[in-house]
Amino acid sequence: MTDKLSNAQIAWRAAQDIEDGAYVNLGIGFPEMVAQYQPPGRQAVFHTENGILDFGEPPAAGEEDWDLINAGKKAVTLNPGAAFFHHADSFAMVRGGHLDVAILGAYQVAQNGDLANWSVGAGGVPAVGGAMDLVHGAKRVAVITEHVTKKGEPKLLDRCTLPLTGVGCVTRVYTSLAVIDIENGRFVLREKLPSISLEQLQSLTGAELLVPGPVADLVVPEL
Repeated sequence: MTDKLSNAQIAWRAAQDIEDGAYVNLGIGFPEMVAQYQPPGRQAVFHTENGILDFGEPPAAGEEDWDLINAGKKAVTLNPGAAFFHHADSFAMVRGGHLDVAILGAYQVAQNGDLANWSVGAGGVPAVGGAMDLVHGAKRVAVITEHVTKKGEPKLLDRCTLPLTGVGCVTRVYTSLAVIDIENGRFVLREKLPSISLEQLQSLTGAELLVPGPVADLVVPEL
């Protein structure tokens, strides 16, 4: 499977759905890229678990202040009006329902909205971390991910087989091949790459894709 979106393109597509002024938490790693692709005229307020609200662009190389880092230990800058707070206060914001959006990566997503984005054993992520709070504290939870694993196995499944991060929490998935909503316990196809047929996409998905209406072309810029 050669025709697919890059991580940057998946992040760009997810960024287009973030409302102006939304309070947003981005998962560590790949999801952090979403902050780079805000549409013109919109400005989200990004929150990080370790205690910053409204961080800005990454600093230029050599200008990092390593006292200013996000939860992924990457250097950040601050926007005017940014705030610092205790780790416990940061999680009080999450658990209190004050975040509009959380965008996370995934190992698996089930058609009922269950999410598995940590694992155990050799090479696994050693603990679920703050993701378990984010998936139930944020008002909307989206996932960005490759459509299949490196072995070509589906990541979108009838049910997750890995340890769960959250139950029934995901509402939209942005993959390297498609944009899929989760509604009433089913995967609903909204957009797909023009170069892939519905039959091909279904063969790479571990649960039925519902197509209740026209499917838009998934078109993104070269990045």
